[in-house]
Amino acid sequence: MVLTGCPSGLRDGLFSKPGVSYRIGVPPESDWRQVGFAENDLAWVHQTTGHVISTNATCDGHGDAPLEVLTQHLLFGFTERDLKEQKLEKLDGRESLHSRYLAKIDGVEADIEVIVLKKNGCVHDFSYVAPLGHADMFQATFDSLLAGFAQEKSP
Repeated sequence: MVLTGCPSGLRDGLFSKPGVSYRIGVPPESDWRQVGFAENDLAWVHQTTGHVISTNATCDGHGDAPLEVLTQHLLFGFTERDLKEQKLEKLDGRESLHSRYLAKIDGVEADIEVIVLKKNGCVHDFSYVAPLGHADMFQATFDSLLAGFAQEKSP
């Protein structure tokens, strides 16, 4: 696969679209089904529990907003947001903002974890949404996705 001129897609843990390519740790196919979610490059839903993992890169039109503002954009659609934890961590050699919330979506309570970082002109975000009280069930899967993240040189 040649990265330039190819359509967007995931292959062997490498996601490519015009302007950016990045590696991630992919959830196991036996448990997770890849789905299309608006404004996400990649998203997976767990086959039986409804947990959702997603990732996206925006390389144009994001300005230079602080990580806190970018995090709030990811929470549009969630109500009764209650920040439980927020900290700065390194991810792929850059500072990232890691946040955990309790919130509601369509009236249903959920545990939400979001990570945002800026690198090489792109904003990368990652999210994990779990039924309330069940985030630990697949935390290792989400952590593995993050551990595998590395932005590649621009195609």
